[in-house]
Amino acid sequence: MSSKIKGPILVTGSSSGIGRKIVELLASRGHLVYACARKEQDILELEQIDNVKSIKLDVTNNDQIKNMVEFIENQGKGLYGLVNNAGVTDIAALVEMNEDDFHFVLNVNLYGVFRVTKALHEYIIETKGRIVNIGSIAGILAEPYMGVYNASKHALEGYTDNLAHEMGKYSVDVSIVEPGNYKSQISQNSGIRVLPKLKDRKASKYINEIKKIISSPDARPDRGQFKEPDEVADAIYHALTSDKPKPRYMVVPNELEARATIERAMQELVELNEWHAYSYNRDELISMLDAKLENN
Repeated sequence: MSSKIKGPILVTGSSSGIGRKIVELLASRGHLVYACARKEQDILELEQIDNVKSIKLDVTNNDQIKNMVEFIENQGKGLYGLVNNAGVTDIAALVEMNEDDFHFVLNVNLYGVFRVTKALHEYIIETKGRIVNIGSIAGILAEPYMGVYNASKHALEGYTDNLAHEMGKYSVDVSIVEPGNYKSQISQNSGIRVLPKLKDRKASKYINEIKKIISSPDARPDRGQFKEPDEVADAIYHALTSDKPKPRYMVVPNELEARATIERAMQELVELNEWHAYSYNRDELISMLDAKLENN
């Protein structure tokens, strides 16, 4: 057990994928984990893992969040870490989405993080612990017809940066882990909700493009063709235990996704630098980059 972790770790969205991996990793190393899930079957399965106590939690449900806080209080062991992992997605053109569908994704991916963090931050301040938000390379890229998911992850980037500043006052480190495409059930879980609605989107001006995305091999609901997210769990563990956790961890399964993400970030830098009164030349930009690399 790492001596850096001075209390339990709570993980939202623990039923599968990244959430399940980090629960299993933490538990296998002797840490007490509060694993949160929505479904009773998942809660029962999580409870069978040594060093794991399961909690029923829908991050959009304020009553369940109150019950979560009461559970932690009753355990009497405080809380050292929070991993905000719960997430959903949708496939649609932004201009054709109805407001309820748009709100649903933001309600889980952004407001859910806000609610749970607000409810638990005092416990984490007390232990000078860690908060790890699970973002995505979609918070840097802009995948077509995944606009609301992209928007939620872009927003989570800004939220995490500001939270890190605020919590830093109390010696609490905050990180964001940005995975690429790994095996998970996010598409399957969201597909149960989204796929029936595609019938209503048949009149979409973008239906052919959306169908191509849905029918591609990468759109398999179980994402079974992708790698297991073990290296994502390793990054989360580093953020929870390192003396110097990184503000950001990009974790991708292949060089293609790494290059696409870094090139998009560089393209944004070029665009930002292009139309302002103090535009920097190439040498000045390279000098800035060198300074950042040296200090990183």
